[in-house]
Amino acid sequence: MEHSEIAFAKINLALHVRKRRLDGYHDIETLFAFVQDGDVLTACPANELSLEIYGPFASGLEVDESNLVLKTALLLKAHFSVTQGAAIRLDKNLPVASGIGGGSADAAATARLLNRLWGLGASEQELADILAPSGADIPACVFSRPSFGSGTGTALTFLDDSNIVARHVLLVNPLQSVSTAAIFKSWSGVDGGAVDQSDIWDAAMKGQNDLEPIATGLCPVISDIINRLSLANPVFVRMSGSGATCFALFDDAETLEAARATLDPDWWSMASMLR
Repeated sequence: MEHSEIAFAKINLALHVRKRRLDGYHDIETLFAFVQDGDVLTACPANELSLEIYGPFASGLEVDESNLVLKTALLLKAHFSVTQGAAIRLDKNLPVASGIGGGSADAAATARLLNRLWGLGASEQELADILAPSGADIPACVFSRPSFGSGTGTALTFLDDSNIVARHVLLVNPLQSVSTAAIFKSWSGVDGGAVDQSDIWDAAMKGQNDLEPIATGLCPVISDIINRLSLANPVFVRMSGSGATCFALFDDAETLEAARATLDPDWWSMASMLR
């Protein structure tokens, strides 16, 4: 029997960098939100573990243990002493290394998928704890719920989503990659300040993405996207993560589609809703 999971795209409604840590990572405060669409994982029982990758962004992805999907499957197999395998398919709909949690969301969806396929009975918290060493965004992606993230992003507090759920969102990426490591390395060291946790919408409006000006310096087209989206009467525009994907929230689908029609045809875009 085949099972499937959506690897929900992640956006950062706000992302404040607080300090550089001795281990080379950074302490941040961020507001995670998730989109109803993303990559799609399917799996069915098999004797061995295997992975096939399809979709518009499949090229260039390795099918080996460096791939977060297979890495996740191997981690769960070892942790729970699983003897069976799984034939896994990844439909890669999201651009790679684009600030919307593609690889992290794939890992999280793989964990949810194999938890059901293999009947592991693990809680989402247990899956998040197992996968946390594999990537800072993965725990948030396991839950795929609006949350406040601190530390490296793995310490989560879930927030009331009533102000953001079902909002129309447009994601836009110029199909130019930016280096997360290079962007954090270029951080000024100035504390971005605390992110409010009382109301996710108010906190998002008051916040910013501290990495946006750095990413724009390395990839100027990001500012072109933000400017284009800002002209389209959105409720809210921001870069997500370390870029280069930007997003805009709209009051209705018609305004969103009108904005989408003005975009450079060479840019990738996806219309969806927040979950």
